[in-house]
Amino acid sequence: MQAIGLCRFSYPAFGGFQVEHATIDERIAYLYAEDRMEERFQLMETVALPCLREQTDQNFEMIIVIGDSLPKLHRDRLNDLTADMPQVRIVSEPPRPQREVMKELLNAARTNPSEPCLQFRHDDDDAISVDFIERLRQTVRDCPGLIRDNRTVAVDFNRGYVAELGTQGILATETVRSLYVASLGMYVAGRCHLTIMNFAHEKIGRFMPVVSLSDAPMWVRTHNGYNDSRQKKVKPVPVEPLTEAQKAEFAARFAVREERVKQVFSER
Repeated sequence: MQAIGLCRFSYPAFGGFQVEHATIDERIAYLYAEDRMEERFQLMETVALPCLREQTDQNFEMIIVIGDSLPKLHRDRLNDLTADMPQVRIVSEPPRPQREVMKELLNAARTNPSEPCLQFRHDDDDAISVDFIERLRQTVRDCPGLIRDNRTVAVDFNRGYVAELGTQGILATETVRSLYVASLGMYVAGRCHLTIMNFAHEKIGRFMPVVSLSDAPMWVRTHNGYNDSRQKKVKPVPVEPLTEAQKAEFAARFAVREERVKQVFSER
C-alpha cells in the first residue's frame, strides 16, 4: 500500500498559520528571516530528516513543499540535505490557500487512485519513530473491519516526548497527547479523494474512527523559538536533560543524537 508523507517547509500559504500577517509579503519576510531559517534548518537536519532516513520500512514518499520565492541559498541547502533520500520530492508552489494546495499535492501523488493509500503529515521540527511507517501499515492490517466499513481511518500513536534542543543538547519530558501531527496517520480507501489535509489534526476524530496506540514513544515534538502554535501565550512545558538511557532511546527510536544536536546548534 502506497504511503505518502507531506512536509511544509516555510511555505508561505494563505492561511494555515496561527501567526497572522496583513499581507503575503509580510508573511514571506517573517518566514525567510535569517534567524528563523537557520533554526528551521538546524531542526530539519537533526530531528525531522534523520528519522525518515532510518525508517525500518523504506517504502514511502515524502513531499516537501516550499514556496517559489524561497531564496536560492535555502533551496540549495535543502537539496543538499535531502540528496541521499530517494523518497523525498521537493515541490515548489506560489502562495495559495494552505489546504487547497496540500490536498491537490497528496491526491496527485497517488500512483493508483483506485487503490487505498496511507497518508501522514510531518512537521519540519518534529521526529517520528523509525518504525512509524512499519507500525502504521501493521495497524491498518490489524483493523480489517474498520477498513471494510469506512473510507477513512486515523491511526494515532499518542505517546511521545516534548523536547527543547540547543547547544546544551536535548531537554525533554515524556507525555501522552492525542492527535498531534507527529505520528498521526490516515488510511484512505481507493477512489476516495479525501486527504489528511482535509481535517484539522486535533479534530480528525469527529469525522472518522481513530485507532489510538500508546504502548511506546513514537514522536518527538520540539518546542523552539518559532513554533507557530506557541507564538501566543501558552502554558510552558517543563523539560529536563536526558538521562543516559533516554539518550540511547532518542538515538535508537528517533535517530536524534545528542552529540549531533550540540554540534549543529554550535555551528550557528
